[in-house]
Amino acid sequence: MKVVFLCGGIGKRMFPITEDKLLLTFLGKTLLEHQIEKAGRAGLTDIVIVAGPNNINRIGEIVHTIPGIRTELALQLKPTGIAAAVRSAERFLNQEVIVVNPNDVFECSAYESILQAAREGCALSYLLGHEVRDYFPGGYLMVGENSELKAIVEKPGRGMEPSNLVNVMVHLHTDPRQVLKHADAIQSRRDDTYELALDAMARGNGRIKVVPYTGFWTAIKYPWHIFGVVRRLMDESQGYVSPTARISDRATVEGKVIIEDNVRVYEDAVIRGPAYIGHNSVIGNCCLIRDYSHIGANCVVGYGTEVKNSYVGDGCWLHMSYVGDSIVAEGCSFGAGTTLANFRFDERSVIVRVGEEYVDTGLNKLGAIVGSKSRTGINTSVLPGIRIGPNSVVGPHVCLTEDLAPEKVAVTESRYRVVPNRLDTSAGRNAEAGDWAR
Repeated sequence: MKVVFLCGGIGKRMFPITEDKLLLTFLGKTLLEHQIEKAGRAGLTDIVIVAGPNNINRIGEIVHTIPGIRTELALQLKPTGIAAAVRSAERFLNQEVIVVNPNDVFECSAYESILQAAREGCALSYLLGHEVRDYFPGGYLMVGENSELKAIVEKPGRGMEPSNLVNVMVHLHTDPRQVLKHADAIQSRRDDTYELALDAMARGNGRIKVVPYTGFWTAIKYPWHIFGVVRRLMDESQGYVSPTARISDRATVEGKVIIEDNVRVYEDAVIRGPAYIGHNSVIGNCCLIRDYSHIGANCVVGYGTEVKNSYVGDGCWLHMSYVGDSIVAEGCSFGAGTTLANFRFDERSVIVRVGEEYVDTGLNKLGAIVGSKSRTGINTSVLPGIRIGPNSVVGPHVCLTEDLAPEKVAVTESRYRVVPNRLDTSAGRNAEAGDWAR
């Protein structure tokens, strides 16, 4: 059986994180590598990857290094939805397939559940359904008797959900050409042709079964969903300290910690797991890394910096900073005294602007979301939930209270004066201080 990974889409809600979600690095591997390896553990080693013009070369380089996996690439010229993606891979779809969105992170048991259902059933397609407590901006499933799909409602508004069962993008089709046949009959201006095709199949007695899934699941729709992926991958991993890492006897390393090759940890630093430190990174004196923090490769976490429950990409430099519950893309640099605040005075959940709307994250602790190659000056403050665009600079002493667009500089105007020095310091007196102060 083939597995089709849909990798040609664009994450419109992820700004200012501009890297493809599936190419984000977690624990030294891209998310795509983690997903392919998970499929392999379920015995699914025949992989078709639908990629876009912007990432097909990079994906090709990645997948050819994964042992024990046979991969084929299909090009989706435009990111016009799942139906178009599946159509791009049509030449490979001459047998049963599992269609997967690799931005959905789940347990290996998801594959096992849907494969078992297909072995025991006689439906045309099988969809994975996961019960949720909170609103999720995705598709919802309406299920009838014998777990048969009645309808799919794609992205209903908050409070309009027809059920609490979310459509997880792990779909097994015994005859994928039937799905494409129904998609050909759909006319829609949105990118929901695939979902409408399944809905039409279900309403036309197309025998679609919903397979319940109760394991871990999170989908990367917004930047803060990265936290859940980090947490899950760290929980699944084993602690490890590379023999090439140099850790001072005066440093403290405790809990589940992964420290990669050539990491240096200096005196009085504390790494309290779960935590990950990528290869060639430096953790300076008196630093504190804690609570599911992820430090990428080739980073320098300088003297006196605290990183709490944050994702820090490769090649970042931090000095005497506080990074709380934040997402920091690769290549960023923070000047001394930078604070990424993560908690509102009223203790309510943090609101983030996404496009033209404001989204309630449901998190009472969320710091900044910082695009790649951005910088801050000394004594910079950033309020909770603020987004900083790629290649932007927050100048010294700025308190950033609104989002900063890409390739912009936020500066504060100087308010001090320069006057002649009339102090007589030679005799240790300060008699003329009053005159100077005037």
